[in-house]
Amino acid sequence: MADFDPEKFEDKYANYFPELQQAYKNAFNRMNDKYDSELVHAIDQQVLNESEPFYAGDGEFTIELPDNPYGRLSGVVVEQDRFEEVLEIHVGEIETELERVFEFE
Repeated sequence: MADFDPEKFEDKYANYFPELQQAYKNAFNRMNDKYDSELVHAIDQQVLNESEPFYAGDGEFTIELPDNPYGRLSGVVVEQDRFEEVLEIHVGEIETELERVFEFE
């Protein structure tokens, strides 16, 4: 992996695309092993595909979600509370994976 540069992360898709893909994939695989795979897949394809990772500083990342994540969900029936719980865990997994991939962990 290339050395992490916060300034280069501003153009993350040009500079760190493979690392981003790896972090999202690792988080997806972990979630898919622990939670309903249909829900995890829907979250991945219908919400997280429009998410935006940001470097927050001090080795931490945040994920900005699109507006109305629950409203984006189709093809799977789930209570909103359960959806939000699994989404929050999934986002946490992505943030953790970004920290790991970029060797902050």
